[in-house]
Amino acid sequence: MQQPLNATPLGVTTDEFGRPIIIMRAEGDDKHHLRGIEAQKENILAAKTLANIVRTSLGPRGMDKILVSPDGDVVVSNDGATIMQKMEVTNEIAQLLVDLSKSQDNEIGDGTTGVVVLAGALLEHAEPLLDKGVHPIRIAEGYERACEVAIQELQRIADVHPFSSGDVESLVQTAMSTLNSKIIHTHKRHIAEICVKAVMAVADLERKDVNLDLIKLEGKNGGRMEDCCLVDGIVIDKDISHPQMAKDIDDARIAILTCAFEPPKPKTKHKIDVTTPEEYEKLHGQEQEYFRRMVKLCKDAGATLICCQWGFDDEANHLLMANELPAIRWVGGVEIELIAIATGGRIVPRFEELTAEKLGKAGKVREVSFGTTKDRMVFIEKCANSKAVTIFVRGGNKMIIEEAKRSIHDALCVVRNLVCDNRIVYGGGAAELAASLAVHAAADAIATAEQHAVRAFGDALDTIPIALAENSGLNAIETVTSVKAAQLKLKNPNLGIDCMDAGTTDMKAQKVYEALIGKIQQVKLATQMAKMILKIDDVITEDPTA
Repeated sequence: MQQPLNATPLGVTTDEFGRPIIIMRAEGDDKHHLRGIEAQKENILAAKTLANIVRTSLGPRGMDKILVSPDGDVVVSNDGATIMQKMEVTNEIAQLLVDLSKSQDNEIGDGTTGVVVLAGALLEHAEPLLDKGVHPIRIAEGYERACEVAIQELQRIADVHPFSSGDVESLVQTAMSTLNSKIIHTHKRHIAEICVKAVMAVADLERKDVNLDLIKLEGKNGGRMEDCCLVDGIVIDKDISHPQMAKDIDDARIAILTCAFEPPKPKTKHKIDVTTPEEYEKLHGQEQEYFRRMVKLCKDAGATLICCQWGFDDEANHLLMANELPAIRWVGGVEIELIAIATGGRIVPRFEELTAEKLGKAGKVREVSFGTTKDRMVFIEKCANSKAVTIFVRGGNKMIIEEAKRSIHDALCVVRNLVCDNRIVYGGGAAELAASLAVHAAADAIATAEQHAVRAFGDALDTIPIALAENSGLNAIETVTSVKAAQLKLKNPNLGIDCMDAGTTDMKAQKVYEALIGKIQQVKLATQMAKMILKIDDVITEDPTA
């Protein structure tokens, strides 16, 4: 029997009469199959590779990564979620780890590097068990039991971090711990205080709820990191529309408009033939009347500042200036909503609906210019409703400002987590070592094959302090074993890796704090991801080289 070109036999079967049928692979069918232990080892290798990339970014002495996009945009960051998102990951298992870091970032905001490193370590320690013949399901069940033990231990060793609206020092210290590993760590006290003030300004302490959408991050090139400040209101990256309009407005009454400052346009196609100067003058006068009516409606409502979502031409701009009515045009939809929330105003879709009750109120509106450039921004301060604030970030270039924004976002999330649940554990790998000791102790009481998986989970938890020691230039094995032995001997779960050479391994004395809710989420997500990847025993890819 002649085989077709580019076809390879996959197998032989028979029909009902016993005649042989050769099953051929169709031309162009280049699917690649991995089954059983081979597929599991490939998946573990992919996860380990990605985890090792971000592992060196862990901790206060972690290294930064430089990522260059196809367009030439350069990003320098040691934030796990940012690194994972900017990498062009094609492997399906690696993509699962990218999604894992996104989940940690969305839910907690911090610990995105640690969760990937821990997931990679769990899979790495599962590989020897697979080689010994332990079934993946038994490993997954063992990991689940060990995860429960670790979480119980974390809850046992957690301390309550009391705070109040008048005493926020404990929140500042925790935010400083988060900023230790960031590019802005030299100004961590200043930035941490700004973050805590911002969260406390929008927090509902009775309900223990914080809406981070009310905190806006705005940056401008130039200046120093020390110039970062908290604005009790909104900062808009726009300027007053006319250079001769007032730049400082006290007790402003703001009309927030989503309608255009221009004559209405018919929805159908139209054409006007103007043949005489009189007709042109009449048409121009009619257009002027539209503008005058719009300005009059704003003046009659008592507005002293116009915030318009749309633009307007020079004629309308001149008319507003002549009527001493400052205006800001092309304000974005998000900024319009924040201005409405902060000033207590209503967004007005038509001029006819504008009334004094719908105007927003602000104690001061000012236009600020920066350096010798023509860059200007508008600050809306002392708003009627201070539930919306802006953190204004300064830095030497755009790259530093973007990294500072990511760092501030992490600190805001940590403070938010503490407002919701003020229990903390101690950093520097202390919590992981304490959990590891508890997991190993629990493994001795398990008689089934899951005992091996529980021990592997405990060994995987040691990966975090080992990575911290390695990134700090310490002898990792010697440092971690001595700290672990001290924890066991002294029954002190606060002992961790002295990354900053402070002279003590007591993380409580060093004031290195982590939110308990973030640490528990990290362990849960990493365990769930490891279980899911271990249960995959068949990988079908389009490309045989994948």
